[in-house]
Amino acid sequence: MNEKKLRLIIFIATAALHLLVIFFLVFDTGALIQAPSENAKIMKLTDLAELPPDPELPTVEEIAEEMIETDTAPLQNVVAAGSLSFENYLQMHQVSTRPIFDEAAFTSALVYPPIALRSGIEGRVFLELFVDRMGIVQKVTILREEPEGRGFGEAAVKAFTGRKGTPAYANGEAVSCRYRYPVLFKIK
Repeated sequence: MNEKKLRLIIFIATAALHLLVIFFLVFDTGALIQAPSENAKIMKLTDLAELPPDPELPTVEEIAEEMIETDTAPLQNVVAAGSLSFENYLQMHQVSTRPIFDEAAFTSALVYPPIALRSGIEGRVFLELFVDRMGIVQKVTILREEPEGRGFGEAAVKAFTGRKGTPAYANGEAVSCRYRYPVLFKIK
């Protein structure tokens, strides 16, 4: 009887081991654990009534204290401060032809970040260019930089700042637009 119990225990242990091996071969246990998505972003919703007032803006009472009454009418050709540089930058879907820049001149002005070059890292940057109706880049914003913190974004912004090209056109007229531009950094 003792030998039968020993054989039964060995049979059960062998069967359990076989079942475990089959389970791990059939089911991918790594797929059960999901890594958090990189695109998930945390958004904070705030009520505008909760925001404190901007301390830099004067109140109506402060403006009223500084007002001076006069009998003369204001000049008609006076331009408000800061309105000369204000442009209505159209989105790319609102223009007929996109702005064009000299690729060779841009490539020669582009300096590969020394830190990334020494490390052998390649990268890419997505820029948003604010191009005025004269074709001059007025502002450059980094939308995404991969990998971050290696100097790719700053190098691309320096290469595009103040660059002149052919402006965008809408209905045959030169217009200001916002233009998304990818820059790829490759080690030669």
